Amino acid sequence: MQGILSIQSHVVYGHAGNSSAVFPLQRMGFEVWPLHTVQFSNHTQYPQGWRGTAFGADTIRELASGLAAIDVLKACQAVISGYQGSADQCQAIVEVVDEVKRHNSQAIYVCDPVMGSPEKGCIVPDGVAENLIREVMPLADVIVPNQFELTQFTGVPIHTLDDAAHACQVALSKGPKMVLVKHLHSLSATSFSMMLALGDQCYLAQRPHLDFARQPVGVGDLISALFTGGLLKGWTAMDAFRHCNSACYGILRETSNRDEWELQTIAAQEEIVSPSSDFSLTNVAMMR
Repeated sequence: MQGILSIQSHVVYGHAGNSSAVFPLQRMGFEVWPLHTVQFSNHTQYPQGWRGTAFGADTIRELASGLAAIDVLKACQAVISGYQGSADQCQAIVEVVDEVKRHNSQAIYVCDPVMGSPEKGCIVPDGVAENLIREVMPLADVIVPNQFELTQFTGVPIHTLDDAAHACQVALSKGPKMVLVKHLHSLSATSFSMMLALGDQCYLAQRPHLDFARQPVGVGDLISALFTGGLLKGWTAMDAFRHCNSACYGILRETSNRDEWELQTIAAQEEIVSPSSDFSLTNVAMMR
């Protein structure tokens, strides 16, 4: 049985980390093997706080070794990683990815390099960002940073479309084969912007900006999952990117319509397989 190993945070209530990524992948027809880096009661932006704990890096190694023991890593199609609860967990991720690729050289590694967003209440432990930049992101086949994380990885400040395209090319020179920028906040105040870069190609995807009193959490985890699923279905990277953008918008629109904070992934699940909106891509080279 083929599957996707998803190494991310988990919340009991709501949709963030694996709680945001697993169901969309299942809805797209994939078996998912969730391995939690932390288990919290809820995401960390609730003003009341949260309860729970981060698991030790050795727990990640132990669980992965259990999968190796039953000889299923050869059937692992992809590894996805998201929020890491410690710098040691980053090293464990590197080891797990190496082990999966030893068993299946065709497996891909998709890294969502969560480095924190203090203004939104998301804090990562000391050493995580440094390890992501130095060890983890260069190992990935696909990275899914936001604008801040892309700048941290490349050292390129981003203010314009050209800046973003240049930063993506610098990122590609460091090891990844594809860069999906999950949010470029500097490009437009009225549209939500994402970018895909691979080789010498660069594409911009935009969708209407939806106003929320409180911005939903877990959108990046959803984007990583949808894009990974599209790639594993054999779609072109551009088709996977286009579908990802449209499906994500459908879920966010339902969330807005219901005036909810938590992503309405279950209520909007048809959007995952058959988005009701379709936003075209723009070749960035043609916009210059």
